[in-house]
Amino acid sequence: MNPDYDYLLAGGGAAGLSLAYHLSQEPRLQGKRVLLLEPETKDKNDRTWSFWTDQPTPYDAVLAAEWRQLAFRSPRFEAVLPLRRHRYCTLRGLDFYRFVQQALAARPAQFTRVTARVEALENTPQGVVARTDAGTFSARYAFDSRPPQVERRPDKRYLWQHFVGWEVETDFDAFDARTPVFMDFRVPQQQECRFVYVLPFGPRRALVEYTLFSGTLLAPEQYEVALREYLHELLSGQPYRVVETESGAIPMTDHPFAAHDGAGIVNLGTRGGRVKASTGYAFLRMQQQAARLAAALATTGTLPPDLTGDRWQFRFFDALLLDIMQRQGEMTRDIFADLFRRNPTERILDFLDEKTSWVENLQVMNSVTPWPFLRSIGQVLSGRPGRRKAG
Repeated sequence: MNPDYDYLLAGGGAAGLSLAYHLSQEPRLQGKRVLLLEPETKDKNDRTWSFWTDQPTPYDAVLAAEWRQLAFRSPRFEAVLPLRRHRYCTLRGLDFYRFVQQALAARPAQFTRVTARVEALENTPQGVVARTDAGTFSARYAFDSRPPQVERRPDKRYLWQHFVGWEVETDFDAFDARTPVFMDFRVPQQQECRFVYVLPFGPRRALVEYTLFSGTLLAPEQYEVALREYLHELLSGQPYRVVETESGAIPMTDHPFAAHDGAGIVNLGTRGGRVKASTGYAFLRMQQQAARLAAALATTGTLPPDLTGDRWQFRFFDALLLDIMQRQGEMTRDIFADLFRRNPTERILDFLDEKTSWVENLQVMNSVTPWPFLRSIGQVLSGRPGRRKAG
């Protein structure tokens, strides 16, 4: 029997909607039937994505803000870093959801949305079957962005990037609207990697986010105490109003996430390894995968042979930094200070985007203190993740 749909999207978050949008913009796929299965309505501003890019994006018209310079702050090094090729962008979740939903609504014959939770995906000779709380559906290919269930391995590193952000307003000019604070490490590290970033949407409004890279989450009040202390210092004790909040926890790990599950199921988002293991940035990596998939389906009707385009050496670099974070997280502050102090900003952004050459990679690695990385090379190659010594 023929499948009900050509493509089935299991999950309508950032990864699933990004692929849906790219499919909708490909003229050669307009005759394909696409089913989007998502249990939530996506009608709230539940998150914010920030990213840097040297190319136009499909979402430029709905960006909350973009900037041409960044501030980096640490006890050892502070600077405002001009961006020549890149711009730093922020996109609100609700604006992204509405933008994509509008694009899909313009093609009602192509896209079908069903409110449903996918309970299982199964490969079949004809394609894939999805079993949901709203019934069973079939498709030629399925694209799965549901949160992964990870069985931890003893030879890998498992951390979280966890955060709480407050969008605040003041009655006085408090923020430099030209300059987001990319990382402010001038907060107590407490033997972990901790920093604050500030995204100014105007002189009187900004998103201030307290972020940690560590193995365990904090109690909710601990994030709030840290934010209050930072804002008290930043605003010299003057009053402010919290108008929106956001929070989250993103897995940062060198665990190998499979790009596909059988012949017909492609993994997207966190499930497909699109979260950059050493930084937590994922939004543009999702766009790159979505564009790659849509182009291959339009050109050949089949999946591309390389679903991700990842380069192995950057997975190794990520594992090294994760090992240092896990073993001695407070060292991350000085590593990033060295990176931005000793390299052109564009080189670091290209390196974090996995676009640098071997020569540039060597320049980046030579700009940091070697001993922590040399130790982690041994830990990674031996399959023995670093551990912090007790006490």
